Amino acid sequence: MGGNTVSIFQLWSPAVLVTAIVAGWLYTKITGSWSEKFRDAEPVPVNMKRNFYLGLILFFVSEGTPLGYLGHNYMFSAHMTQMSLNYLIIPPLILTGLPAWVIRPIIEMKGIRGCMKLFTHPIVAVLLFNLFFSFYHIPFIMNTLMANDLLLFLYHTLLVVTSFTMWFPVFCPVPEWDRITSLQKIAFVAVNGVLLTPACALIIFAQTPLYEMYLNVIVPFPYLSLLDDQQLGGVIMKIMQEITYGIAIGIIFFKWFRTERSKNPDLQMDAPMEPQENNSLQPSAFLK
Repeated sequence: MGGNTVSIFQLWSPAVLVTAIVAGWLYTKITGSWSEKFRDAEPVPVNMKRNFYLGLILFFVSEGTPLGYLGHNYMFSAHMTQMSLNYLIIPPLILTGLPAWVIRPIIEMKGIRGCMKLFTHPIVAVLLFNLFFSFYHIPFIMNTLMANDLLLFLYHTLLVVTSFTMWFPVFCPVPEWDRITSLQKIAFVAVNGVLLTPACALIIFAQTPLYEMYLNVIVPFPYLSLLDDQQLGGVIMKIMQEITYGIAIGIIFFKWFRTERSKNPDLQMDAPMEPQENNSLQPSAFLK
């Protein structure tokens, strides 16, 4: 780790680039000329397409650029930036970019439906993701994974899957699967933030370097010690988590407010006020 000769393909991954391009091309075709092959297909709004493409771009940034090489070989803070992108930011972008008529036939398939109902149940989803995420940062486990590429790949795949199942109840792309209320979604996101805190605290407040793979490398920035880099990684993860979850709560709240305002004209603050008879002292007024 940290050898002097670095291949350009170690810094820039053609496989990740091709994967992102193919996924983007398929999405464009499915939401475009191929949409007529899907039952109940509807035009996809621009903001949904923007979210999906942005998710693919961030996927390439995380896994296909020098950020990935730095994170695996030199800098724990780069690794935690990857973790933030892969599990906190990319999944909600992808989910909010997927049309219901594309996802519905897949999750309604025999065998998949049962698994989806189980693993996207809010309690199961929140516990599984945060459990696997916290276990990952236990020094013994992370040191073992980093020394074995296959185990590392399998564990990261597990984290990707559980991150999507964790975000699914919050940004459910299929209306009939959207089974929790807006208030419950806000509570769900808040609980996620609480459960993620111990892993971040372990890293931020550690007084010694915890992870073996970073002990014998030279951090590219001379003013950043190994311990500083480790603590910076924990801070990055916590800040990214707070920002992402805060945005999620804001989106949920304003969506709820718009829905309630459409149901209750009295909440239309910008509607012109009509003169009304002053009956505030009549008994019937208290029953409205």
